[in-house]
Amino acid sequence: MIKRCIVLTLLFIVLTLSIRGHASDKPSSATESPQQRDGRMQWWRNARFGMFVHWGLYSGLAGTWEGKPVATQGGMEWIQQRVKADTATYAKNAIPLFKPKEGFATQWAQMAKNAGCRYLVFTTKHHDGFALHDSKVSEFDAGSVLNRDLVKEIIDACHKEGLRVGFYHSVIDWHHDQYAYLLSKELPYPLKGQPYPNDHRDHEKYIQFLHAQANELMSNYGQVDVVWWDYSSTDFQGERAWKSFELMDRVKEKQPHIIMNNRLFRIPEAGFSGMGTHAVTDQLDPKYGDFITPEQHIPATGLPDLDWETCMTMNTTWGFSEHDHAWKSDEKLIRNLIDIASKGGNYLLNIGPKGDGSVPEESIKSLQVIGDWMKINGASIYGTKASPFEKLSWGRCSQKSLPGGKTRLYLHVFDWPSDGKLIVPIMTQKVPTARRLADGDTLRVVSNKERVTIFVGDAIPDKIATVIELDVEGLPEVSHQ
Repeated sequence: MIKRCIVLTLLFIVLTLSIRGHASDKPSSATESPQQRDGRMQWWRNARFGMFVHWGLYSGLAGTWEGKPVATQGGMEWIQQRVKADTATYAKNAIPLFKPKEGFATQWAQMAKNAGCRYLVFTTKHHDGFALHDSKVSEFDAGSVLNRDLVKEIIDACHKEGLRVGFYHSVIDWHHDQYAYLLSKELPYPLKGQPYPNDHRDHEKYIQFLHAQANELMSNYGQVDVVWWDYSSTDFQGERAWKSFELMDRVKEKQPHIIMNNRLFRIPEAGFSGMGTHAVTDQLDPKYGDFITPEQHIPATGLPDLDWETCMTMNTTWGFSEHDHAWKSDEKLIRNLIDIASKGGNYLLNIGPKGDGSVPEESIKSLQVIGDWMKINGASIYGTKASPFEKLSWGRCSQKSLPGGKTRLYLHVFDWPSDGKLIVPIMTQKVPTARRLADGDTLRVVSNKERVTIFVGDAIPDKIATVIELDVEGLPEVSHQ
């Protein structure tokens, strides 16, 4: 009852703030210069690699409902919707299985750092509505149910390891009794198509709740670097669905340097052409967000001149499932990272911890392999720009500008040349210098007007990806043979 009184008080505050706040058609991003935006985005662009963590009540269920597997593949963070459970039934089954052990957050943060990740984004609330922080406007949260603030535990552990931190926060809420799911025919809901159990819902009250929880998250945990909103539909998005501009402005008031994705909206100008995970456009007006979010795929040619981040699972589910064994190989994961960096994007690679917060052994092992590769080759990923080449038959390329007007090309060799000669299709007047990144050994180079040939030898130093640095004068001029 005490929390209910506090809810009413906080909602009144939110309403008061919204009255005196920015006009919804004048988002604060409109006042930011391109130079200011570049400065704010710089760390994120340099990072290139982050860890995603999906963890909540669904994690303890582990893809099982009433003793039976729900599926062997696919997202088990949606298990409530998959089995069409009402909120009370879901909570009754899930809460007893969600038992975070002490120190789980330290394991996550250390694992992310050792893997070479520069930031970590985790679920503060998923679609089931269970918040991981100690919320004063809800009783369906870790503070009320577990007497713990899991958000504080996670963010403190990340900051201790020097990681930037982001909050994934669902604007969908299957638990809240005023979330008016009938307003959208496209957004998922466990009781989709059925009338509201409480007869009537006032979605405006849910929006006030959403804003109040966002205010808590932005106010109580020190610096927050990213907000990863999820998600909208083409028939329910933006102002009508979430009062998005006001929400974004309130967040920026608390965290002026924060970076936000584009999922409060679902329109072409915000990077979406439809509802599918592949339905991304090559445009993003900054007032709708800072980066585009391709899901479970890498755009074939990247998204030139835009900030984008591919989020991807290590198997096929975001939330933990004991039945999903479709794990990607270490080679696939590392080459995905390289492919994304070569196209100018970021890689947000997901782990789905168990109900106690422990990480599946398969994820631990793969992250160790990625970390070992990054310790040697990280310079070819961090702070790089997209490749100047449309396509390379033997692998991928990223690049950096060097002092004195030079350019360093990082050549990631996937398919080793059988004759020991690596052909790079650039035209140059001066013979470039080349060396293996792993050991610094200089390699012989010859060049002509059409190409550069690097004599790399017969042995394959790294079967997943060997990196060769090639320094050229000026900007590389690509030849079209």
